[in-house]
This record gives sequence, structure tokens and C-alpha cells, in this order.
Amino acid sequence: MESIMVIVVGVVALAIGIILGKLIFAKNTQIKIQEAEEKANRIVEEGKLTAENIKKDKLLEAKEKYLQMKSEHEKEVMQRNQKISESENRIKQKEQSLNQKNEQMQKQVTENEAIKENLARQIELVNIKRSELEKHQEEHIRRLEKVAGLTAEEARNQLVESLKEEARTQALSHIQEIIEDAKTKANKEAKKIIIQSIQRTAAEQTIENAITVFNLESDEIKGQIIGREGRNIRAIEAATGVDLIVDDTPEAIVLSSFDPLRREIARLSLQRLVQDGRIHPARIEEVVEKTKRQLEEQVMEIGERTVIELGIHGLHKELVRMVGKMRFRSSYGQNLLMHSKETANLCAVMAAELGLNPKLAKRAGLLHDIGKVPDEESELSHALLGAKLAEKYGEHPAIVNAIGAHHDEMEMSYVISPIVQACDAISGARPGARREIMQSYLQRIKDLENLAMGYDGVEKAYAIQAGRELRVIVESEKVTDNDADRLSFEIANKIQNDMQYPGQIKVTVIRERRAVNVAR
Repeated sequence: MESIMVIVVGVVALAIGIILGKLIFAKNTQIKIQEAEEKANRIVEEGKLTAENIKKDKLLEAKEKYLQMKSEHEKEVMQRNQKISESENRIKQKEQSLNQKNEQMQKQVTENEAIKENLARQIELVNIKRSELEKHQEEHIRRLEKVAGLTAEEARNQLVESLKEEARTQALSHIQEIIEDAKTKANKEAKKIIIQSIQRTAAEQTIENAITVFNLESDEIKGQIIGREGRNIRAIEAATGVDLIVDDTPEAIVLSSFDPLRREIARLSLQRLVQDGRIHPARIEEVVEKTKRQLEEQVMEIGERTVIELGIHGLHKELVRMVGKMRFRSSYGQNLLMHSKETANLCAVMAAELGLNPKLAKRAGLLHDIGKVPDEESELSHALLGAKLAEKYGEHPAIVNAIGAHHDEMEMSYVISPIVQACDAISGARPGARREIMQSYLQRIKDLENLAMGYDGVEKAYAIQAGRELRVIVESEKVTDNDADRLSFEIANKIQNDMQYPGQIKVTVIRERRAVNVAR
């Protein structure tokens, strides 16, 4: 029984424990539920607060964005309004300008109507005067028929003269039309026209410089130069090949020779001898030989400097030396080296304009006068001798032909040959290139002006640009426009046929009519 009681008590205790455990669990669960509810409530409250905050932030952002968009819209509206106002201003300005133009047009229309009326009145007056003139002419013809009593020969001569004048006028008009037609076709036919026309050039023949004056400090030095019984002067002449002329000219000795290089050697040798003071035959020969060597070096240096300056390469040393010798040679008073350099540059420019080889043309222009500075005298002309020298030293056949043909002594076989001929004449014939006696120059200018003054109706004539242009001023009452064309043509032909001149002369006839009235 006791064991059963113990079991029952244990079971009861176990049941009570279970019930207590359940009660405790239920209580704990209820506490947790309450805590969960409280936590959930807190979360809900926090969520509400967060939502409120987010809502406020979004509202603020929306307000800011709204304000920003509103300001941008207002700016756009202001810009549009500004553009509209500018457009309105432009339209107003255009309307004002159109109104002004309309007013001007109306004024012009009124003026044109007035001009038309004036012209109509003038035309009526002209018609009246013309009819009166015709009546006077008819009456004059009737009187002439009654009074003149011309023979058949006289009438024929008058008719021939009138026909000549009419034919001359028509010929001048045809010539003018031909010239205008040539100008319009100039671009197409430029190369042909240039090649055919550049050969028509001329150069004036003037005096050639053949003496050099050596100045002395005193006339006492003349006796030292002459020496005892003239031995010193004979030694100088024998060593240099130059004639020394000692005359009464104070403090000067004249060196005479056709070769400028010899004159330069003699001048430098005399200068050194006078400075040294020792003048005797042995010293003279020594100084002359030394001067010759130094001058040869100087000649070579001048030639090399010239070809480098012009950009010419591969030239034979002998040709370079001849180019240097040109420095001491003058042609018609013009320095030969300067003339050759100028011709070379002109050839290069002209060849480039014609689409040819400018380097080849420049080389030919530089060498075209090398026949004037030979080492040995020859019976050939300088053009043919220059061609022979160029061929000897391996120059291009076109250059050889250009040198030989620049004075028409050889047939032109290459296009650059007439270019070299033309540029040679241009360099020699331009104003100031070659020396001319002042008296003959002034006389030529006076003859040119007097030739123009010999025509009827010429009031004044002026030769300008060193005689390269003749301006003729005529009386408008005596010379008509057609007469001015004829006068220019006749004066040009008269100059070409009766005068000698370098290059070409432009004849300009000026006819001016002035109408002057005074407003009081």
C-alpha cells in the first residue's frame, strides 16, 4: 500500500509539476507576446515617424524642384519675350527702312519724271535746231552750187579727201575692235602671243667705257711713274698691256685699254707702287704679277659668290671664273655681271610664268654673255663664242642654243632661246640701265614732245617716265573722240618710223571737256 501511495504521490507531483510548467510557459509566452506587441507598436511608431520624415523631405524636394522649374520657366519666358521684342524692333527698323526707301523711290520717280520732261523739251529743241540746220544746209548747198562753179577735178579731189577721212575713221574703229578681241582671247593664247611678241625688242647703242682715271696726291708723282727716259712707264705698259696717258690734267693719269680687267690690274698695281714709293722696272714686274694672282683669286671668288646667290649648281670652274671676270667688264656703260644677273632673274620669272624650267632659263641668262670675257681673242661674235664655250664645258644643248641665238646669229631651236633674247633686251633697254649722254637724252625728250606738238588740236605734250610714255593733251573743241584715237595711232607710227629709242613708248591722248557754271 505504501508503494502505491508513493506512486500516486509521485504521479500527482508530476502532474502538478507539469501543470505548473505549463502555467509558467503560458505566462512566459504571454510576456513575450506582450513584448512582441510592444516592439511591434514601437516599430510601427518608428515607421510612422520615418514615413512622416520622408514625406516632409519629399515635400521639401518637390517644393524646391517646383521653385527651380518655375524660375527656369520664368527665364525662358523672359528670353522669349526678349527675342520677341528684338524681332519686333527689327521689324520696326525694316519697316522704317522700307518707308525710307519708298520715299526715296517716290522722290526718284518724281525726279525721273522731271528729267524725262526736261529731256523731252531738249529733244524738241534739238529737233527744231536740226530742222533749222537742215534748212540752212540746204540753202548753203544751193548757194554753193550757184557761186562755187567747181571743176570736175576739184570736186573729185574733195570727194577723194572725204572718202579718205571716212576710211581712216573706219580703219581706226576696226583696229580698236581687233585690239579688244585680242584682249579677250589673251588668256587662251597667252603662251603663243608671248613667245611670238617677246622677240620684238630693241636696245640702244651708247658709248662704251674704255678708260680709267688714276688720281694722284700731287703732280710730283708723275715724274716717278714716268721714270728716267720713260723706262718706268714703258715697263708698266709692257707688263699690263695698258696705255698710260700722262698729260696736263692735274693730279691724274689716264689708263686706256679695251679690256677692263687689264685696266683694273694696272690701277691696283699703280696704287701699290705709289704707296710703296719704290718704282723701278723690277719692282713693277713683281707688283704686277702679284696683283694678277690676287685678282684671279678675287675673280674666282666673285664667280662662286654669284652662282651661289642665284642658286645655280654644277657649273664648270672655268665658267665660274668667266662669270667672275664679268665684274670687270662693261657693256655699253652697263656692268656686265649686273646685266647678266638681272637677265638671269628675268629669265627665271618669265620661264615660270610660261610653265617652263626656271632653273635652266636662269642658267642660260647668266651665261648668255660669257663670250665677251674670253681668255683668248677670237674672230667669232661674242654670242657664237659663248655658245662654243658653253658646249665645250658640258652645258645643256638648250643653254648652248640660247647663248648663240640671243642676237639672231644662230637659229632658235628651244623655247628658252627667245626668252633669253627678250630678257637681255629688257635688262639693257630699261630706264637707267645703260649710260647715255645727257645732252642727247634731253634732245631726244624734246624731239619727242615737239613731234606731238606738230599736230593740229594738240594743246600740251609731256614726255614722262624717262621718255617711256608720251602724254598728249588736246583741245576738246577741235578734237573729237574718234580724232583722239586716230591721233594716238598716228603719233605712235610717227615715233616708230622717225625716231630711235630704247624699248617702247606709250602714247596717251587725253581729251577733257569741262562744263562750268556759277550759282549766284
